Amino acid sequence: MVKRETLLQSQRRKLAEQREAKRPTDTDANVNRIREVSNSIIGTRDPDDVMIALMEALNESDVRSVQSGKYYIFVYNAKTPQLRYDQNPFVAVSDIFTWGFRGLNFHWGEMRQYTWDEVAGGLYEVYQSEIKDLQMIPFANFRLNT
Repeated sequence: MVKRETLLQSQRRKLAEQREAKRPTDTDANVNRIREVSNSIIGTRDPDDVMIALMEALNESDVRSVQSGKYYIFVYNAKTPQLRYDQNPFVAVSDIFTWGFRGLNFHWGEMRQYTWDEVAGGLYEVYQSEIKDLQMIPFANFRLNT
């Protein structure tokens, strides 16, 4: 027996397809924003300088507008004493809570938690078509919170 989509499932699928169609990709018709930065930072060693260049190329959004299933970079200042953390995380958000969010940090290769108040400024969404380029850029800034 073949399962049929309900009207609600059909509408959700169509909405997701429409949203996906509006996203920039790295095709000839659209510009990969990260690739432009990658070409301009050759020789730059300071991860904070690289992070600034990335933030200038992307659009800032309010930290509370974070959505599960999306990718973001942001500046983070941990509050937990003696915690080793990434000040410039690149995260695939998986869960959102009243206190903050959790996601896979690409620099650590593991799940990490982030509280709202420790995100300095806003979030910068990265599109799926830009992930490979962003993974090649050395902007992780590992620190120990003292």
